[in-house]
Amino acid sequence: MNSAYLLIGGNLGDRREQLAKAAKQIEKTCGRIIRLSHLYETEAWGKTDQPSFYNQALLLHTPLAARDLLKSILGIESSMGRQRLEKYGPRVIDIDILLFNEEIIHDEGLNIPHPELIHRRFALAPLNEIAAQVKHPLLKKTIRTLLKECRDGLNVRKLEN
Repeated sequence: MNSAYLLIGGNLGDRREQLAKAAKQIEKTCGRIIRLSHLYETEAWGKTDQPSFYNQALLLHTPLAARDLLKSILGIESSMGRQRLEKYGPRVIDIDILLFNEEIIHDEGLNIPHPELIHRRFALAPLNEIAAQVKHPLLKKTIRTLLKECRDGLNVRKLEN
């Protein structure tokens, strides 16, 4: 069984409902969700003239290999109405693989650990909640340390469930 840390997020429609729907679809098609962070609200990153995002990290136990997990995730995004019209643009759902076991993968369309993880507080904060002691496979630093060192100044606010 593989362990994957995912980040789900979105800023269109009922954000809370969209994340819940995505989590259900992930469990239905990809494996068993072991841990979920709280929801976090974050200002838009990269393209700021859009609604704020809700984000949530989850730990998934999956029989799928990383490439197959990515394929399933892209299918979930598509079924939920995700359209890739502009980079960093608004979206109903976004699902990223942050970490997969302790693997380092650099293939076309698949980079693990997620190459921007260490630069994005909106990913590190929820991940820290469920995986503070997990080490980044390239940097050999814990998620807690990476969050403390992160220079991203965006406001990330934990929401009460």
